[in-house]
Amino acid sequence: QVQLMESGGGLVQPGGSLRLSCATSGSRFSMNAMGWYRQAPGKERELVATITSGGTTNYADSVKGRFTISRDNAKNILYLQMNSLKPEDTAVYYCNADGFELRSSWLPANYWGQGTQVTVSS
Repeated sequence: QVQLMESGGGLVQPGGSLRLSCATSGSRFSMNAMGWYRQAPGKERELVATITSGGTTNYADSVKGRFTISRDNAKNILYLQMNSLKPEDTAVYYCNADGFELRSSWLPANYWGQGTQVTVSS
C-alpha cells in the first residue's frame, strides 16, 4: 500500500508563493504518474498538474506559467511550486499517485493524500 502525506499549505497574500510537498511511502508500487489536484468549496475536484514516471508534465490552463510540478526520486517526494498566487487558487490541494501495485499480481492502483489547505487572501 502507498501512503501520501501533503504539507506546505497555508495562508498567503495574492501574488505570493508556496511550495507544496507530498511525501510518499510504501512498497510494491510501480508509479505511472503522480499529480496535484484541488477542490474549492462548492466545486468539483480538478486537475492542477501531473508528472509521469518519465518526467513529462501537464498543467491545467489556469496554472500554466505560474505553477511547477517536480519530483525528487531519491527522496520519494512530489513538489508543487506555486507562484503568483491568486484568490481563485484557494482550495484544498491533494496529492495523487497512479500506477500498479503488487498483490497476488500487478494490479492497477490509485491513491490520494489527505489534502492540504491553500488560502490566498489579503
